[in-house]
Amino acid sequence: MIDVQYNIIMCRNIKTLYNFEPVATEEEINAAALQFVRKVSGFKNPSKVNQEAFELAVEKIGRDCRELLNSLETTAEPKNREVENARAMVRSKKRFG
Repeated sequence: MIDVQYNIIMCRNIKTLYNFEPVATEEEINAAALQFVRKVSGFKNPSKVNQEAFELAVEKIGRDCRELLNSLETTAEPKNREVENARAMVRSKKRFG
């Protein structure tokens, strides 16, 4: 049961990074890549034997995410990060009390 809850939490930690002002930082992109690799692999912290493969996957996914974010186009106005965070807090309070 704990593993299932942990996987749900990991998945929710990946945030939308596109079309925000200010744009996504390297730290945010790397955090999303790390969460994705953790979700796919099932490892929060890989063993020493898997560490190199894990880190390489995070690096590659981060690079691909940056490329994706830089190539996307939209006519929509960028979202304000502070406004969206405030909305998320309200939703969280309603959900969890």
